[in-house]
Amino acid sequence: MTVSPLPPSRSSSPGTPDTPGAPGAPGTPGAPGASPAASSAAAPASAPSSPPSAPVFRRRPPQRVMRWGSLIVPVLLAVADALLVNGVTFGLELNVSLVAAAALLVRRKLPALVFLVTLPGILIGYVWFAPMIALYTVARLRPDRRLLGVSALLLAAAHFIPWPVSDFEPTAYRENTLTLIDACVTSVGPIALGLLVRTRGELAARIEDLTRSRRRADELIAEQVLSTERARLAREMHDVVAHQVSLISLQAGAVQISAEDAKAREGARTIRELSVRTLDELRHMVGILRAAGGDHEELTPQPRLADLPRLIELSALDVSFETDSATQRPGHSEAVERAAFRIVQEALTNVRKHAPGARVTVRVNDAQAEGPEAADGTAHAAEETRGLRVEVRNGPPDASAVAPGLPGGGHGLVGLRERAQLLGGTLEAGPTEEGGFVVRADFPKTPRVTGPAA
Repeated sequence: MTVSPLPPSRSSSPGTPDTPGAPGAPGTPGAPGASPAASSAAAPASAPSSPPSAPVFRRRPPQRVMRWGSLIVPVLLAVADALLVNGVTFGLELNVSLVAAAALLVRRKLPALVFLVTLPGILIGYVWFAPMIALYTVARLRPDRRLLGVSALLLAAAHFIPWPVSDFEPTAYRENTLTLIDACVTSVGPIALGLLVRTRGELAARIEDLTRSRRRADELIAEQVLSTERARLAREMHDVVAHQVSLISLQAGAVQISAEDAKAREGARTIRELSVRTLDELRHMVGILRAAGGDHEELTPQPRLADLPRLIELSALDVSFETDSATQRPGHSEAVERAAFRIVQEALTNVRKHAPGARVTVRVNDAQAEGPEAADGTAHAAEETRGLRVEVRNGPPDASAVAPGLPGGGHGLVGLRERAQLLGGTLEAGPTEEGGFVVRADFPKTPRVTGPAA
């Protein structure tokens, strides 16, 4: 279509000139003749198929770029529409069209006012983009039925009535009917699209709310199931373990009173003390399992490094305890000291099960960082403390000792390794060349808790 400064007739479609390279034009990728099958037919049939490539995840543009782009691009389209329809010579038609295009910059804040400003653009300047975009914005931001009805009538009237009004020919029935249909489509289309986009946004927000509510409901159900399981486990522990340990404590008390041998009385006293301590810890554990927020409760009383000598004394094993200032100074966190105590406790239990009569060495000291040596041969970097090291090493079992036959589930070392990893440490366990076994754990100076502290 040839563009001229003069207003085109009403039966034409201004603002949408045919341009080369449009979809469907010959010689373009979208032309009907250039089908994908024809393009692939030129490739050799014997060419090996390439392996499927990995999916490419493209980064979305920043939110600010998207917001400014959605504001500026419609203005540029409206300016291009005004220039294509009215030419580049300033006059009433072009001036009115450019004002309508510029008004789109504030269409989000004043949608109804901007729509009224763009009406002279379609009446006098014969442009479509500016008033249609303004009407779309009104439908999306102000979905009032009366406002949308009045806006649709105004746009249809501005499109149907020619400028100047004296050019209107009432007897041109066919042309007037086509123009009226075109005006109705021009006014109804933006409203339908605006309402559709608004509805889609509301549905997306509603789906997001439903998804969030469903996720919360699933979490509540999982917490309820966990609380029920905690209560069941607490009942089992209280009914079975507490009963058995209470019997052990009573029998030990009876032996302590009736025994004449001093060594037997001391052993019975030790058994009774261990039973009472076990019942105390079991009572606190049952209370935590019955509590709703059991994961955040603290087990009291908490064992510390200072309790290791008493633990070793009650172990009834041949244990050599080696330590430096690690058990005396308060530099380590409570979680690290508790984990170190449990590691020593579990390691001694394993020695009692699998290596009866073996000699055991327990070492608890500050782990030193290895660093470059200075000119005088002293390692300055090695003096800097990097954490705590716990090592339990036992020799081969005594052939003459009788194994106690204690039950085991095979989860001890797994639990110890999890304790160390939860605090950002490491644990190594394995046999030694002498036929024994060693358990070594290293904890950082500042523990990095990645889960519930054990």
